[in-house]
Amino acid sequence: YVPDVRGMATTFHLPDGSRTDLSAQTAPHFPVNTPEGFVEVVQANVGGIARAFRIPLFLLKHPSAIPGLRANLRAVAPPRSYATRRYFAIHAYKWVNADGAEQYVRYTWQPEAGEENISPAEAKKLGSDYLQEEMRRRLQQAPVRFELQLQLAAPGDPTDDPRANWPDDRETVIAGTLELTEVIPSPEEEGELIVFDPMRLTDGIEPSDDPILRFRPRAYDVSARRRSG
Repeated sequence: YVPDVRGMATTFHLPDGSRTDLSAQTAPHFPVNTPEGFVEVVQANVGGIARAFRIPLFLLKHPSAIPGLRANLRAVAPPRSYATRRYFAIHAYKWVNADGAEQYVRYTWQPEAGEENISPAEAKKLGSDYLQEEMRRRLQQAPVRFELQLQLAAPGDPTDDPRANWPDDRETVIAGTLELTEVIPSPEEEGELIVFDPMRLTDGIEPSDDPILRFRPRAYDVSARRRSG
């Protein structure tokens, strides 16, 4: 129930047996644009009394992170449900069609149920597992749906900087709908290691030159090895 950024990772299993992943978060703004800066913001945000000193020191070193962090304040509010938040994939990708035409896009999962937050006090009353419990109850009534929205870059829009959001008036396209129908045990509880890698791409989708996007598989590899022992 604590205020925090929530995440939504999705794997698409393709007809040829391959897969491609999409990793998204509720915070629409990314505070840094280098892997080194990302490590620093994670370290600064570790809980404890020292956090009150680490965060200001980080901001002194990275003042460009302040606007994005301020804009993300609403994103860390407790959600009513996992089903009532938008999820932003942050990084840009290049889509290439069969004729070689290219278009940079960014992904956002748009909830069919709309967006709704609750107060920290109400979230605490609901208990530490309220989001999981709420999703189970919700799915007993009906499926949960998200639309996959593509925001299309215009010429000159930055594609290699996760801090730089594109203007809201850019054209958007709905690429499809994701439907959630049930909650099942985590495969990792059954001994299967799961890694969601936003660089695991399918034909026709290429990564941008975003250095954090290209660094992420290395970080996930370390995480997977540590979790698997």
